[in-house]
Amino acid sequence: MIGLGRWGPNLARNFALQGALAGLCDERPEALMRSAEKYPDAKRYDRLDSVLTDPEIDAVAIATPASTHFAVGSAVLAAGKHALIEKPMANNAGDAATLTERARAGGLTLMVGHLLQYHPAVRRLQELVQDGSLGRMRYVYSNRLNLGAIRTEENILWSFAPHDVSVLLSLLETAPERVSCHGGTYLSAGVPDVTLNAIEFPDGVRAHLFVSWLHPFKEQRLVVVGSTAMAVFDDTADDKLLLYPHEVDLSGEMPTTVRADAKVIELPDDEPLALECAHFLECIRAKKTPRTDGNEAQRVLRVLDGCQLSMDRSGAPVDLGHESSAN
Repeated sequence: MIGLGRWGPNLARNFALQGALAGLCDERPEALMRSAEKYPDAKRYDRLDSVLTDPEIDAVAIATPASTHFAVGSAVLAAGKHALIEKPMANNAGDAATLTERARAGGLTLMVGHLLQYHPAVRRLQELVQDGSLGRMRYVYSNRLNLGAIRTEENILWSFAPHDVSVLLSLLETAPERVSCHGGTYLSAGVPDVTLNAIEFPDGVRAHLFVSWLHPFKEQRLVVVGSTAMAVFDDTADDKLLLYPHEVDLSGEMPTTVRADAKVIELPDDEPLALECAHFLECIRAKKTPRTDGNEAQRVLRVLDGCQLSMDRSGAPVDLGHESSAN
């Protein structure tokens, strides 16, 4: 486990529960000591090189600051070790493509930590979309809002939005055509705290993603509207996935709504991070392609690249087929 800051200890806990945690690495003595006390049988490393040259380490999970993901991931792959890299895998789609190719050439497993792809509610929502339970897709909106966990090394777009972009792309199974992004900077110069992202798809489907770490309460809600039903994934609620079979009657002179009670979708009580870590280990052992592999990371990063470019241009739309592909 490389990186024991905000997220690394959660990964360490899950890998330990699955009997795979061999070592802990962090250059900060206090962070390394805190985690080492919980896992006394794990080796301790205060330098990345010590991990890379240890023949007993087969794979590495990387939860260092986002700006270091590409450099650390490159070093891990060059050392012949499998890698799970927290989101975002890199600072742009081009660097993610480089990592993907290096893993392929070395016969190594490369996976990005898009956690929501392993959430039982998201998996079930994907099934509902794919089996036609919602009818024809209309639009999607997502709010990922909170107060705190404010960063200075990456803006809110790159910190929060990868989760929602990943889910959005998996639901629609097609690449968006155009994005626009408006951001607001209130706390740290040059680091937007709030962004509103509009994403357009070829078939007329639109999505709006609102992310902020400057919000009075926590909200993690995804709404998917189809022609025959609507679904709501609320990760802060007890009933995390609801299906609303509302209808719109178009037979008269004026459209009228036919409301229906929400149906609670039953879900297994599995921790998404435990499923993600288990999937990484299984892919290594069975030589399987991860659900969130390097190609998945590139698709998400192309959208983020486009949103960042749009925000840099004061919200001007960006055609993903042209300008953002160069990033």
